[in-house]
Amino acid sequence: MSASARPPLPPFTEETARAKVQAAEDAWNSRDPERVALAYTEDSVWRNRDRFLTGRAEIRAFLADKWERELDYRLRKELWAYTGNRISVRFEYEWHDAAGQWWRSHGNEQWEFDPDGLMRRREASINDVPITAAERRIV
Repeated sequence: MSASARPPLPPFTEETARAKVQAAEDAWNSRDPERVALAYTEDSVWRNRDRFLTGRAEIRAFLADKWERELDYRLRKELWAYTGNRISVRFEYEWHDAAGQWWRSHGNEQWEFDPDGLMRRREASINDVPITAAERRIV
């Protein structure tokens, strides 16, 4: 295991896959682009909606911009499936824009990890639904 390893490491069991999903949820809820980016390989490849990113620097910049626009962001992730070095999750998060409109974003992600437990590929499909503050589920 290298110094940059991020346990749990593949191949995943149900227990370690759930731990990996929880660690990702915790990191993303920190809204800290530096912290989140460390979970990805230096050359990680992402598809996020209609955006394609490569590498930690692009990921870090993307996340910084995201959390400047998506205010009071709160996320929940749920393990959907796992095998070997791959995990699939469903998620939803809530946020509001600068005008005060609340949104719930639903999606699915497919993750692929390197042997050190760093994510080398992330495919995310996401849809946004406007909600009222009273309809929020993630507080």
